[in-house]
Amino acid sequence: MTKKPPSELRQAIAGIKSYFLYAALFSAAVNILMLVPIIYMLQVYDRVVTSRSLPTLLTLTLIMIFLLASLGGFEWIRARILINASNVLEKSLHSRVVDAMFRRSLLTSSGTNSVQPVNDLTGLRQFLTGNGMFAFFDTPWFPIYILLMFMFHPWFGVAGIVAGIVIVALAYANEEATSKILQAANLDAARNTNRLTGNMRNVEVIEAMGMTDALLRQQIADNNKVLALQSKASRKGAALSSTTRVFRIIMQSSMLCVGALLVLRQDISPGVMIAGSLLLGRALAPLDVLVATWKNFAIARSQFQRLEKLLQETPAIAEQMKLPAPSGKLQAEKLVVVPPGSKQVDLHHVELSLEPGESLGIIGPSAAGKTSLLRTLLGIWKPAQGCVRLDGADVAAWNRAELGQWLGYLPQDIELFDGTVAQNICRFGHDDPDQIVAAAKLADIHEMILSLPDGYDTVIGGKNGMLSGGQRQRIGLARAVYGDPRLLILDEPNSNLDDRGELALIQTLRAMKAKGVTVVVASHRPSILFCLDKIMVMQEGRVLRTDSSQEILNSLKNLVGASAQETGQSKGSVA
Repeated sequence: MTKKPPSELRQAIAGIKSYFLYAALFSAAVNILMLVPIIYMLQVYDRVVTSRSLPTLLTLTLIMIFLLASLGGFEWIRARILINASNVLEKSLHSRVVDAMFRRSLLTSSGTNSVQPVNDLTGLRQFLTGNGMFAFFDTPWFPIYILLMFMFHPWFGVAGIVAGIVIVALAYANEEATSKILQAANLDAARNTNRLTGNMRNVEVIEAMGMTDALLRQQIADNNKVLALQSKASRKGAALSSTTRVFRIIMQSSMLCVGALLVLRQDISPGVMIAGSLLLGRALAPLDVLVATWKNFAIARSQFQRLEKLLQETPAIAEQMKLPAPSGKLQAEKLVVVPPGSKQVDLHHVELSLEPGESLGIIGPSAAGKTSLLRTLLGIWKPAQGCVRLDGADVAAWNRAELGQWLGYLPQDIELFDGTVAQNICRFGHDDPDQIVAAAKLADIHEMILSLPDGYDTVIGGKNGMLSGGQRQRIGLARAVYGDPRLLILDEPNSNLDDRGELALIQTLRAMKAKGVTVVVASHRPSILFCLDKIMVMQEGRVLRTDSSQEILNSLKNLVGASAQETGQSKGSVA
């Protein structure tokens, strides 16, 4: 049976194994030096007090100070090692997690487009530098401390073993009592965050229609549910942590009682009595920290599992051979498309073919499948059957970073990003002022941009009220035509435009056609369709007809005229 290779996340953690080995080495030094106060106290009781030797006390004290100073240095180095390990882990996975997060948002239904994976990676990094991680390195020294206690006296060793078993049992009880509750709370919290993010994107609609109070009540109810779950887990965890702490104190005090009995029997010295109690406290301290930080461990484990699942569901894209620049020949072969997260077919065996420089308009009623077709042509959605080819190559075979420079896309819902106007136009890539201005002039937005407070350096954002809907759409158009696209896809590009904006759009389409760019436009408004070569009529995900724009527009005119005539005759007969 072939052994399954480790996941990407496990491989990344294996890549920082050397850091953990060095941390374990310094943890060994730390735990050995932790015995210094115990040995110092033992020597003071059994040697200095009995001999009344000041030089011996001074020598022991200087040695103790030097060793404890070294202890502090080793702890600092261990912390730095784990900090560096966590930084290396995040740097090695950050871009991969963000890429997987983006691709999962494209391939799944709504509700999974949050930044939770990035938060999970940050939380995992923080756990690697917390007290819980130190406890993991210190816990293996428990048997060594127990062995030393047996060397003091067997009763000490037995008491240490019993105490360790009880604390481990309490830690297991803590896990059983809180893990499921915390998982449910984390899921609800992530769901609430997604819902709140969606509400913030639609704050204008919420305010305009007086929905604030209703949504606030919903948010409070959802938040109270999460708080109830977290409080329940915290109460159980706090009770078990307190029990563990009290039990450890009782055991240490009991060790003094046992030691006193042994001293009275003259089996051990008073120094050994005190040392045994201190050694038990040192042996149980990492276990106590484990119980106290078990909640953090449970959270880190959930974060690890979510990240591992994300990376497995969206594997890294293999490096692909660079293809030559496309000329713009576009073909769709018997496309059957099911939207991500849905089971309903949106497109039924759609076909089209465009030569470089040809233009196509797509019309049809709402839910005809126009936007679904555009997303599939761009390679955003993968067809269930058939394929989309650009210059004969399946768009899925293209490296997206390379393909992007040859594509121009204006979505139906315009999204501008936090940054300057220039950055938005040049797609946050190489800042070429000449190409930025050329794209702005092509979209007839250059003069408007110059009128902004800082011109092309004006900072805008996704919800910046500085720009009107039409201005945002034309900046989006400038972004689409920036550079040298060979395929331009526009979804309702004139939905927010006035007459001047539509005229500028028509001029842009003609200019792109003159440059040999293949253009596909979906629109409800036929005013820009006459400048296109072909028109495709769609309904319910099927192509009803594809013909020259003149033929289709004439058919529409005849249909509208016949309908108007029929309506007039009907009114006359009623009269």
